[in-house]
Amino acid sequence: MRLTVDHVTRYRYDAPARSVVQSHRLTPSAFAGQKVLDWEVTVEGGTRGARHRDGAGDVVQGWTVAGPVTEVIVRVRGTVETQDLAGVLRGHRETVAPDCYLRETLPTRIDVALADLAGSATGPDRLSLAHALSAAVSDAIAYRPGVTHAHTTAAEALALGEGVCQDHAHALIVCARHRGIPARYVSGYLFATEDGTPHEAAHAWAELFVPGLDWVGFDPANRCCPDARYIRLGSGFDAQDAAPIRGIARGGAGEDMDVTVAVQQSVQ
Repeated sequence: MRLTVDHVTRYRYDAPARSVVQSHRLTPSAFAGQKVLDWEVTVEGGTRGARHRDGAGDVVQGWTVAGPVTEVIVRVRGTVETQDLAGVLRGHRETVAPDCYLRETLPTRIDVALADLAGSATGPDRLSLAHALSAAVSDAIAYRPGVTHAHTTAAEALALGEGVCQDHAHALIVCARHRGIPARYVSGYLFATEDGTPHEAAHAWAELFVPGLDWVGFDPANRCCPDARYIRLGSGFDAQDAAPIRGIARGGAGEDMDVTVAVQQSVQ
């Protein structure tokens, strides 16, 4: 499948900032399931800084915008050719040991309810258990935008019984780690399906480590493994760690952010 992305993020500041520094994970991952045909990230008025590939295999690009800054506009445009590998992250180069992803973070801290949910899933092997855990999370947290926010924890989303893709991913990560399966958060894009399945074009899911297959993606929000509709950007311990854009404004006041994302299938 050939997918095109048009992603614009606008930051507006109540008072001019002296400068803005950002770190981007906005370059699609290099693995057998996707090939970048063209891709461009621009920051209006920005200066491109250092670029490197981190231990998780993600490309990290720095940007600086000199002040006074009242608005920063980050635009991503590009085309990616994708394949359905049933969620398997085949051919992805990274150096971080999988067991590092057993570490708990604030959004992925376990409580009694999450431990009970994790314990309810069964399977004869790790892959089967991973599928069962994902299904359990799908059943426990209904997809409903607007009821949670960027800082909602997995425990809070499970208590509500509702949330969005970030909440599903966090809950699955907690459950998997509790069962001894390394798990991490993945950010990316999802093509709008024609059957009306609810989702956000800017999307998130989880990857669980399965010996013999390595990392395998699971998307509880859509009850599936990532396929050709998905574009993978990067990963981390949780949503904040894997955020496509992270940054700091020096000397500014309040900040508002507006995001628009369109993912379409292009004619080959």
